[in-house]
Amino acid sequence: MASAILRLLGQFAVPAGLLAGAFALVLYSSRLPASLAGLKVYGPYIVFALGAGLAVAFNRGRALLALVVIAGAYAVQQAWLQGGIDTAKARAIYAGLTVLVPLNLAVLALLPERGALNRHGALRLAAIGAQVLLVAWAAAASPAAVDWMHQRFLDPPPFSVGHIPQAGIVMISLGLLVTLSAAFVARAATLAALAGAIVAFAIAAHVPTASITFSIFTSAAELMLTVAVLQDTFRMAFRDELTGLPSRRALNERLSSLGRAYCVAMVDVDHFKKFNDTYGHDLGDQVLKMVAARIGRVGGGGKAFRYGGEEFTILFPGRGVDEALPVLEALRAEIEAYQLALRDADRPRKSKGAKRQRGGWRGKDSVSVTVSMGVAERGERLATPQAVIDAADRALYRAKEKGRNRVSR
Repeated sequence: MASAILRLLGQFAVPAGLLAGAFALVLYSSRLPASLAGLKVYGPYIVFALGAGLAVAFNRGRALLALVVIAGAYAVQQAWLQGGIDTAKARAIYAGLTVLVPLNLAVLALLPERGALNRHGALRLAAIGAQVLLVAWAAAASPAAVDWMHQRFLDPPPFSVGHIPQAGIVMISLGLLVTLSAAFVARAATLAALAGAIVAFAIAAHVPTASITFSIFTSAAELMLTVAVLQDTFRMAFRDELTGLPSRRALNERLSSLGRAYCVAMVDVDHFKKFNDTYGHDLGDQVLKMVAARIGRVGGGGKAFRYGGEEFTILFPGRGVDEALPVLEALRAEIEAYQLALRDADRPRKSKGAKRQRGGWRGKDSVSVTVSMGVAERGERLATPQAVIDAADRALYRAKEKGRNRVSR
């Protein structure tokens, strides 16, 4: 339980670290060498160019648009807010930023990833452009709208503290709630970065005339998104999307770094094709997720991977077969005992093949599955990782030939 909470909170480590670094930079910005003074003004544009280039290269449309929103807010602050927010135009622009920046970041958190340079990206960019025109119109032709956006609806602190309009405080709070919720549900680095970016923007917007503070926290927000692009790309390359387990590519890299003592277990879901034919692929996916969740918690120092299809691999570094067998047997029994509920609305009519068989499944309102396992360890005859995997595969087939739902060596 504690490890699951740590993994859940771990996705916010980069945003939290960059926010802490931004505070430190603000405090010590006066010590920046004169040769680097240009970074105070142009740093956010440099980080934006780096992040946008990576987002385009990896086809991450949400990150690209978020970077556009944040860099655009900085450009607006540099052009119109440094001299103060006393004029009607500055008040309109300031109110527009505090409302629309968190709104756009929250909407991006809810929208599906559609890629960068395509019609979806163009439509989303056009929507942002329309908001810019709306703020420009309010600044030029609607002072009443500006006054309304700066109206105080609540007097108690923290609503009455600082320069941010209360409409902006509400939108920042809602945007943060939306992005945090999305990050906790989807566990994607980009969503955590969007939440961090809203916090960074709120801190910067609190002092709209302080150029150095706005610059540093804008750069921090852009760095969050840039790092998130790399994190999500790494996850897609080395994590299986359905089960969340490390993929076969991650297994191959791990095998190349092993020592001389290890064993490998190959795990296969019994009768999975027939299960899919009877209950449908949606429930089949649920079975794979259930099996993966239990394999992912395997003890004995084991590390689980999705090998492909309904097949999984468990790696035991520094362990032999005799040490792994009790762990695998306990895992096999745990999977067999689990009952997966069926939904009445889409439960298909069972055929004769749906009756319980050795290593199969049954249940009127629930189903259970079993797994077969084969395990082998490195030795003089099996000197390479591929040789050990092949031996574990042969042991897996022996387990199936003996009736399935068992562990073989």
